[in-house]
Amino acid sequence: MPVRRTVHVVVALAAAGVVGLAGAGCSSPSVASASPSTPVAGTGLTTVVEGPKIVVGEADAPHTATVYLDPRCSYCAKFEESGGVALAEAAGDGKVRIEYVVASFLDARSGGTASARAANALRAAAEAGKFAEFQSALFAGGGAEDPLRVADRVEGLRGADFDRAVREDSYRGWVASAEKTFEDSGVGGTPTVLVDGQQVGVGGALYDQGAFARVLRDAGV
Repeated sequence: MPVRRTVHVVVALAAAGVVGLAGAGCSSPSVASASPSTPVAGTGLTTVVEGPKIVVGEADAPHTATVYLDPRCSYCAKFEESGGVALAEAAGDGKVRIEYVVASFLDARSGGTASARAANALRAAAEAGKFAEFQSALFAGGGAEDPLRVADRVEGLRGADFDRAVREDSYRGWVASAEKTFEDSGVGGTPTVLVDGQQVGVGGALYDQGAFARVLRDAGV
C-alpha cells in the first residue's frame, strides 16, 4: 500500500506507532539494485522543469499524469520499477505527459535531510538532461543518502555543474516549493498517481506493470 504522509503531526503519529509499516519501509529502503544493462524507462523523452514539477513527455500529449513521490520511500521505488515503467512507456508513445512532484516529507519523520538532498539532486539531474536515468538509479539502489554515489552509476551525469549543485544544495528553494505543492495537493501519501486529476491505481496495481498498464487504459490513456 502507499506510504501515508503526516504533514503537521508527524512526531506525534510516529510516537504513537500510527505510521507502522510505512515508517519501517521508508526509513531505510531495501530495494534490489538494478543491473547496469537494464533499460531505463523514460530515457530520451523531453524533460522540462515547470515551476515545482519535473515534466516528462510531449507537451501536446492528450493526457497528464501527476506522480507524487519521496526519494526515501521504498514503495515509490517499487512503483518506479513496475507501474512507473508502464507509465513511461505510455509517455514514450505520446499518450501522456508525466508531472513529477518530488516531496521530502519523510525527512521530518525519519530524521536527517536525505529526501531533500535527493530531491535537489533530481532537479540538478533534470538540468543536466539525465532525470530519468538518475531517478532510476536513485530508487534502484536505495541511495537517497548519497546522491553523488548514485550519480556515478549514470553515464555522463557527473561534472562540475551537477556536482556543485548537489554539494551546495543549489535548488533548495525548488525543493521547498515541491514539498509545499505536495502538502497543498491533499493526496494521502506516496506514491500517488493522478491521471487528468483523478487518482488511479490504488493498492497493488501500482506495483504490477501489467496491471497498471490496464489501469492507464481504463483511464483513457
